[in-house]
Amino acid sequence: MKLPLFQPQRYEPIHRFNIQRSPEWGFMGSDEQEAVRVVSQVLPFRTNTYVTRNLINWDRNSGDPMFNLTFPQREMIDEEDFSTLQEVLNSGASRDEVKEVVQSIRRRLNPHPAGQLSHNVPELNGRKLEGLQHKYRETVLFFPSQGQTCHAYCTYCFRWPQFVGNSEVRFQSRSSDDLVRYLREREEVTDLLITGGDPLVMKASLLESYLAPVLEAQIEHLKTIRLGSKALAYWPFRFLTDPDSDDLLRLFERVVKAGKHLALMAHFSHPVELSTAPVEEAIRRVRSAGAEIRMQAPLVRHVNDSSDVWAALWKQGVHLGLVPYYMFVERDTGPKGYFEIPLHRAHLIFREAFNQVSGLARTVRGPSMSAFPGKVHLIGTAQIGREKVFVLQFLQARDPNWVGRPFFARFDPEACWLDDLTPAFGRKHFFFEREYEPTAVSTVA
Repeated sequence: MKLPLFQPQRYEPIHRFNIQRSPEWGFMGSDEQEAVRVVSQVLPFRTNTYVTRNLINWDRNSGDPMFNLTFPQREMIDEEDFSTLQEVLNSGASRDEVKEVVQSIRRRLNPHPAGQLSHNVPELNGRKLEGLQHKYRETVLFFPSQGQTCHAYCTYCFRWPQFVGNSEVRFQSRSSDDLVRYLREREEVTDLLITGGDPLVMKASLLESYLAPVLEAQIEHLKTIRLGSKALAYWPFRFLTDPDSDDLLRLFERVVKAGKHLALMAHFSHPVELSTAPVEEAIRRVRSAGAEIRMQAPLVRHVNDSSDVWAALWKQGVHLGLVPYYMFVERDTGPKGYFEIPLHRAHLIFREAFNQVSGLARTVRGPSMSAFPGKVHLIGTAQIGREKVFVLQFLQARDPNWVGRPFFARFDPEACWLDDLTPAFGRKHFFFEREYEPTAVSTVA
């Protein structure tokens, strides 16, 4: 394997406890500084010097997409909440008093959307399995405890509760024993998604300690192992010059040699993340280890709400050997008011970007909402008789029989999420609302 051409880099995190001592603090205006001070009490903030020195244009920081993607903005929490928290911080209140205000704000931000905590956790012999989710028939999600952080945090992240230090609302597992037992029993499961956080913040040896029991169990019906990660975008040196970067790539090779398809589900939100020499070399090394890289991200205001941006992202991704996979709709959690985009506009952006790319990039699907009943694909709008409607279908669903079945919602120019929609043609319910029984997904006796 070709050795990297880059000097070793030391990971230098920037977070709310040290930001005022970093050069980046001086690049910001007073309003941006105050937003970081106040909003980061509620929503987790972490970035690093690779992001700030290679991806952010500080000449126009408040309007820069990567600045908006990684630094807290004042509008991410309600103005009244901002003022209340600001006043408490300025009053010299105790840590417990500040925490009480912060927790009150967080509880109103829908910390666990789409039934993550209430409906997606499977059971084994009547016991809930910590650190696992099983929402769709073919795919199990696994959350290794040491992988529940990231090299930098996206401000839109729908899993922000993973990072706020509250173990009661955090998915995590300290071993893969239960995972292996559960996979053995669920012959319909073909895909394992290891996610977080970001599992690639872990040392290669630690990641291997989770993966090795799965590989050694020789579970024939498990065909694919996915790793959900933004390491390529936020810290490409993980694959280049980190002390165990070669060990990580050898682990990838081991997964492939074991007969599993290895897919790195890479989060790329903006083409600038694909613009540096380190990320290009990191992509080359990952692919040379036998892994496929699929790229996905949500469509979010202030970051990538432009068809030209998405077209450029997909074109550059394909050029580097990536497979465009999903354009998501921003989930109904956290600072959704700052990022959300009406569905009709989301579809226009997708369609105009889709029209600019070749067939190799048209593997991408979207706009897609990962909502409570499943992944809902907004196909487009149509005029049926006298009624203008949204045309939708499930790409994945709690009930596999719903997948691919078209359904219609009344056109609403303000709707941003599935829950904002009402059935078309005077119907009282969508078909899945009558058919779905809100019980846990998977139980193994």
